[in-house]
This record gives sequence, structure tokens and C-alpha cells, in this order.
Amino acid sequence: MLRWTVIFIVLAIIAGIFGFGGIAAGAASIAKILFFIFIVLFIISLIMGRKKI
Repeated sequence: MLRWTVIFIVLAIIAGIFGFGGIAAGAASIAKILFFIFIVLFIISLIMGRKKI
């Protein structure tokens, strides 16, 4: 999922350079959503992955 986030960030940067406002905003918003989903899943996996002593 982090891979998709990076792909959409790169797409947003490239679209921003060429001046495609709508495409850049769309790709940036998708990248932001995927990033937050990735962070939540990462935190959940850290909590659930702990070994109970």
C-alpha cells in the first residue's frame, strides 16, 4: 500500500509541474488517503504484533 502512495505522490508532483491542477489535486488527495490508511495499519500491526510475556 505504501507503494501506491509513493506512485500517487510522484504522479501529483509530475502533474503539478506540467500545470494539470485537477489531476495533481486528485492524485495528491488519493496519496494522502492511502498514506493515512498505511499509518493506521502499521500502528495496528505494531500493537497486535507484540508478544505477551
